[in-house]
Amino acid sequence: MHKNHTAPLFHITKRKTLPWYQAWLIRGAAIVLALLADAVVTTVLTGENPVAVYATMFSGALGTKRRIWMTAQELAILLCVSLAVTPAFKMRFWNVGGEGQILAGGLATASCMILLGDKLPGWLLLTVMLVCSLAAGALWGAIPAIFKAKWNTNETLFTLMMNYVATQLVAFFVIVWETPKGSGTIGIINQKTQAGWLPTLLGQKYLLNILVVAVLTVLMYFYLSRSKQGYEISVVGESERTARYVGIKVGRVIVRTMLLSGAICGLAGFLLVGGTDHTINTTLAGGRGFTAVMVAWLAKFNPIIMILTSLLLVFLSRGAGEISTKFGLNHAFGDILTGIILFFIIGSEFFITYKLSLSKGAKKEG
Repeated sequence: MHKNHTAPLFHITKRKTLPWYQAWLIRGAAIVLALLADAVVTTVLTGENPVAVYATMFSGALGTKRRIWMTAQELAILLCVSLAVTPAFKMRFWNVGGEGQILAGGLATASCMILLGDKLPGWLLLTVMLVCSLAAGALWGAIPAIFKAKWNTNETLFTLMMNYVATQLVAFFVIVWETPKGSGTIGIINQKTQAGWLPTLLGQKYLLNILVVAVLTVLMYFYLSRSKQGYEISVVGESERTARYVGIKVGRVIVRTMLLSGAICGLAGFLLVGGTDHTINTTLAGGRGFTAVMVAWLAKFNPIIMILTSLLLVFLSRGAGEISTKFGLNHAFGDILTGIILFFIIGSEFFITYKLSLSKGAKKEG
């Protein structure tokens, strides 16, 4: 007896590694298609000229000198957090606790500014702030790492819960230090003396932050690609069994890597509190701990490529806000356009990794 079996119309196979230029051509095509899709959505839902909408997005991110500096600052902070989570993710330790680690570093920085602002000279205060923020972030990263190394706990849930603990700690100290009393906010810390404020360079408030993250990007690139520790991270990420076989102490690598990851998130908190916001609140991280996961993944954990992916997300975010303001649209509309672009970009990674082809026969007998 013969039965007809319908063969699948498409066949998916894993590609060999594409040359870099072909991969970027696919990504470029995805962006073009995304812009066309956004144009259709804009015309259908709002009746606005999509070209004018795109021009507004560009203006919102890069239209003036001030906006360029704001975009560069936001790019630097997002890139800093992305660099922080990259070693852990490359090791396949799913650190979604960036938010909490930023808050821990920011709280340590604010504590030093409030408690020591009038007791230490400026250079020493900044040094103490930096050390404390790095230590606080490192501690917040090390706690789930130790539990993972010793008892194989679920790092995703653990780091996520640590975010909530950090948020509540910040909320508690905001009430302790609130000014004026009953306001529920701390306000600008040391506004008169500017004790603990990072210095401006060449008259630019954000330049120091940008330079610090630029140096960090180069260091992280060489750490991951050229150092023994970076090699161990890669091996552990590929296979813990292989890592143990070649003599790598996996538990030590996990803890060491999360100490580094948390410390760099703490640095981001230091830059935010000491360099830009000069205050602390529960929304200090602004979702960067989660956005950084997307940045790192899209860049394939390459710190240099992360500059581009961070810029893309910051550009889209600032552009979406400008669309809402200029055209009087709900802010969600800008987020819809951003989501469509990200959908196409993320989807392009599928076609870089896999090949979609028509099946040779539509039917086969069996």
